[in-house]
Amino acid sequence: MLAPGLLVLGACTIGPPPKDPPATYDLGPPGAGAAANPGLRATLLVPSIAAPVWLDHAGIAYRLGYHDLARHQVYANSRWVAAPAALLTQRLRNRISAVAAGVVTSGEGVRADYALHLELEDFSQFFETPAMSRVSVAARASLVRMSDRSLRAQRSFAVQRSAAPDAAGAVAALGEASDELIRELLQWTAENLGADRRTHGKSAE
Repeated sequence: MLAPGLLVLGACTIGPPPKDPPATYDLGPPGAGAAANPGLRATLLVPSIAAPVWLDHAGIAYRLGYHDLARHQVYANSRWVAAPAALLTQRLRNRISAVAAGVVTSGEGVRADYALHLELEDFSQFFETPAMSRVSVAARASLVRMSDRSLRAQRSFAVQRSAAPDAAGAVAALGEASDELIRELLQWTAENLGADRRTHGKSAE
């Protein structure tokens, strides 16, 4: 008489195997080219990078250039450990802290000489064909003098890199593109800091 009950119990324990959790990625260690020192002689306020709604999540975004181009998609089994803007913010702050007089965040209450604001415009993979893809990292930067809250410079940056046509390829290429964008950004920042200090110093005399 116990057999039917045992059969029911056995049926309850049989089912589809549990799904593996998504693979999670960060930007990896900085590349060798990130070690260049542009000579930032200022304390910079670096607020969290802003991002559009379609990038404000942990999905690894991609688009298919050969089908439904306007549709933004994300990999089902791979994710970032945080939203791209958060990853890029941490990367940028770490880099600036290594080459500048100092870097502060919005909540530290420390006075900064300038603020460097960034708006992330793209952080995604684009497939030209199923076997060929590239990634794009794009952002708009604004340099603000804190003493009078004046905009001193503004520029858009965009870096592309070829990528293997999968999530791991996108991650590797986006890390490289992020490092290159930060390198260009800090070089531009150093040039504008120098120019502004020369101009501001003369006007103050």
